[in-house]
Amino acid sequence: MAARQANVNEPKNVAQESGAQSDGALLQLVSFRLGKEDYGIEILKVQEIIRMQHLTRVPNAPVSIEGVINLRGKVIPVVGLRKRFGLEPRSHDKETRIIIVEIKGDVFGFEVDAVSEVLRIPAGTVEPPPRASRRNNEYVSGVGKLNSRLLLLLDVERLMSESEFTAMQSIVSSPPSPREEALVS
Repeated sequence: MAARQANVNEPKNVAQESGAQSDGALLQLVSFRLGKEDYGIEILKVQEIIRMQHLTRVPNAPVSIEGVINLRGKVIPVVGLRKRFGLEPRSHDKETRIIIVEIKGDVFGFEVDAVSEVLRIPAGTVEPPPRASRRNNEYVSGVGKLNSRLLLLLDVERLMSESEFTAMQSIVSSPPSPREEALVS
């Protein structure tokens, strides 16, 4: 958890900043950026946030899986959210982060452009995702209104299809051999 504190600002109460009326229920989210858009993940799903590391490519992995990392002796698959969302690729920079999350008992990483902050937003300021996008963006659980910007709230358990999730689980259970790792690197 120390990495989270080192890489994200202290929680803000956006309700107080924006003057919004709160019904008492606050959502605590880790916010991050992909391109020009702001996204949020429920903080209870986030284990830690780390700087970008060298990724080991995995042969025949789903397209959105950038590779795997070794995090304290554990092999963690990393999903490139830019690829997953159909955004243009971009080079890693000093702001690029990997958000480590737990999904259905397994640990995965999400590569993002930058982690912004931890936010507390009133549940009453979150609206359902637009109907037009529900079919293609079933992983967007809502849209939070923050002053003059919008925050797309992601449901990490729905970010990947069952086949992608199964493929990621198999990567964790059978990491690449040293020979495969040398061939791919």
